[in-house]
Amino acid sequence: MLEALIIHDQTAARIVHSTLELLALSGGFLLYRHLKKRRGDTQNLWRSNGVWVVLGCLIGAGIGNKIVSALHHPLLMQQLWQQSPQAFFIAVFSGQSVVGGLLGGWIGVELGKKYAGISSRTGDDFVVPILFGLIIGRLGCFLAGAYDGTWGIHSSVPWAVDFGDGPRHPAALYEMLLALLALCLYPWWRQYLQAGLGLRFRALMMAYLLWRLFIDGLKPIPEGWPLGMAGIQWVCLIALLLIITLSLKATLTRDNRHAKT
Repeated sequence: MLEALIIHDQTAARIVHSTLELLALSGGFLLYRHLKKRRGDTQNLWRSNGVWVVLGCLIGAGIGNKIVSALHHPLLMQQLWQQSPQAFFIAVFSGQSVVGGLLGGWIGVELGKKYAGISSRTGDDFVVPILFGLIIGRLGCFLAGAYDGTWGIHSSVPWAVDFGDGPRHPAALYEMLLALLALCLYPWWRQYLQAGLGLRFRALMMAYLLWRLFIDGLKPIPEGWPLGMAGIQWVCLIALLLIITLSLKATLTRDNRHAKT
């Protein structure tokens, strides 16, 4: 039944995928602005120091997107470089990685805030837009089928989907449904994380990185990384360790300050 939704024409698949990807990005930004205005923040980002946050987010997401995508296929990238540097750069700039985009955007926002002298936490404002973007973006991945390359390994589970070469795990659909569930339950789980401290955003990022560590094990894994893990899984693992370490360090620093006062 789900097979009927998959687009098998390469040109049509790419158009639909690109359209939904653009909708995920633009819709996420518009949703971000709407939620800010609803909370009473009517400040124009483009006429204040907030422009550096936006630029940092966009530039960081773009760079991280390409770097992590390239790291996912180390042997392929090495072969392309040896055969044709032009083909290598085309592959790098055409690559896409949600993990890289999120991590790069996060780093870019922090650098933009530092340059603009903004000390307040802004991550919580991105939680709902990110979940919205994941839902729309992964729908595009699923509809694009074999031309997107985010499907899982061959499987005999009852809900496996035939993308044209036999039944596989519909990995993009798994992620879309998980993001939809997280969005529907957001009014419930956000109350356990204090607003204004960026805890909701960090919880979302850690949960997503853990999810990708698991779900990417159900996808074809390119050779080139040790322990049978994909490049994206290694990025997720390293990022998780850094987030946990930095969070613990920040907590200890805050506790020490409170103790002194």
